[in-house]
Amino acid sequence: MKSLIYTVLLISLFTLNTQAQQPKSAAEEAEKLRLQFIEVQEKEEALRARAAQLDEALKPENIERSLAGVGSTRPEELRETRRKQLQIERDGVAAQLKVLESSRVRLEAAIRDADVRAYHQSAAPVDVMVLQSTSRTRWLISGGLGGAFVALAAGIFVRRRLRRRSGTPRA
Repeated sequence: MKSLIYTVLLISLFTLNTQAQQPKSAAEEAEKLRLQFIEVQEKEEALRARAAQLDEALKPENIERSLAGVGSTRPEELRETRRKQLQIERDGVAAQLKVLESSRVRLEAAIRDADVRAYHQSAAPVDVMVLQSTSRTRWLISGGLGGAFVALAAGIFVRRRLRRRSGTPRA
């Protein structure tokens, strides 16, 4: 009995939840894309700064300076190891910059498309048929839920009536 009531409540919640999730307008999508674009630009700037630092650190005199306090019988190997580490890091930063650059280009195109769609949406008259269709759908869903609730209540009522007539105790 309780499980049936819970099931009806869950179905009604899912129905209401799907109604609340309406598609975003093109203007909202363009704004979201612009925020992503700003994030990509910030990451790109940080990576470019790191690449400049690594280029500076890769200069032979700076590698020499960074290892000045380290004593070794083979300083050439230490310098070469340090140069390789810096080179690997610089290559990784360069690869990340390429990925971010392609993301930036993709976002620029997506922003242009969303702006065009937003312009067309703002220039187009409101489609009355769509609004009526949405309203009708809500009424149908509400009526369906109401009908299910009435059927559930009627079922409970009939069940109790039949139990009283047959004389079996209630559970």
